[in-house]
Amino acid sequence: MRYQIKYKVWLEKDGEIIIGLGREKLLKEIQKQGSISKAAKELGISYKKAWSYLKAMEERIGAKLVETRRGGAKGGGAVLTEEAQKLLKEFEKLVKRFEGVKKRAENNG
Repeated sequence: MRYQIKYKVWLEKDGEIIIGLGREKLLKEIQKQGSISKAAKELGISYKKAWSYLKAMEERIGAKLVETRRGGAKGGGAVLTEEAQKLLKEFEKLVKRFEGVKKRAENNG
């Protein structure tokens, strides 16, 4: 019998989520769009929700994840901090490890 294994991966601290697949997408979209509001729109979530995810993540890891610039003639913007880049890289490594385990289990099952 062929089957497919499903799983969810996230990191948490004191029972509170730091990053999971949705928050990873948010950070990557901010990086791509250069804007929290554009990233939120692209992901189909409100700006307020995106901002609340970012604030919660920052509080839980104790570091700033996004640097923002206020609007003006050229408009505002947002860039990921070095800490956010590290968090993304570590999370991506973790997800790849789980994918490897999943593939081995499916192939041996």
